[in-house]
Amino acid sequence: MAQMFIFGLGYSAKAIKCSLECIGWTVSATGRDGNIAFEDVDGVHAALAQSSHVLSSVPPAGEADPVLEKYGAALGHPWLGYLSSTGVYGDAGGAWVDEHSPIGNGRRAARSECDSAWLERGARVLRLPGIYGPGRSALERVWAGKAHRIDLPGQVFSRIHVKDIASGVVAALKGPAGAYNLADELPASQNAVIEEACRLLGREPPPLQSLDEADLSPMARAFYAENRRVANGKAKRVLGWRPRYPTYREGLRSLAGRSSP
Repeated sequence: MAQMFIFGLGYSAKAIKCSLECIGWTVSATGRDGNIAFEDVDGVHAALAQSSHVLSSVPPAGEADPVLEKYGAALGHPWLGYLSSTGVYGDAGGAWVDEHSPIGNGRRAARSECDSAWLERGARVLRLPGIYGPGRSALERVWAGKAHRIDLPGQVFSRIHVKDIASGVVAALKGPAGAYNLADELPASQNAVIEEACRLLGREPPPLQSLDEADLSPMARAFYAENRRVANGKAKRVLGWRPRYPTYREGLRSLAGRSSP
């Protein structure tokens, strides 16, 4: 029986687990909602020995990859997967990036190094842009009065619905090793997404503000430091993957009925 072991049962990994179990897989995982503690070396090794596939969604810790550092010697599985970030491409000035674009020039140097380390092990490295889905979207920010529209003309981002991440992992189960961008097909400004969320909820959009006026957290402010469009052609061509939510419009519409307080 096909069995997946997931390091780090977070938001995206939970959707992946659900999709795998729906097609008959057995899934074990570390993380707060997993069934094995990451520090339980014996338990993890036992689960790895029983698993046919291994996926890591654990981000870098400092400069190192915690999974490779602690369990790398036990990862001899024929199928390895790693959830990376399109942040490895850095700022492209709004241009398109694909899997041939250089990595390691952005603010996420540690993520780039981990990305490369998993590729060297023959993993399917799935590079993800901004993730949204149930309970985590522009709709919740609008309801909570925490949505911002930032006056940065020409600034665009790509994004991905969490269910499309899960379907991408399922598609990659039969695909060759390598890097794949899983992104939607309409890079857009954050303002456009907020405005669509407001339209769906019958709210007035928040006023345009400068970055300084918005008083964003350092993490949120860093989000605006890079500008790129992410191409998904390789995942479509090689894996046969297609996003169920090709733009933020379909994605937000699917969530609108779930986002009221």
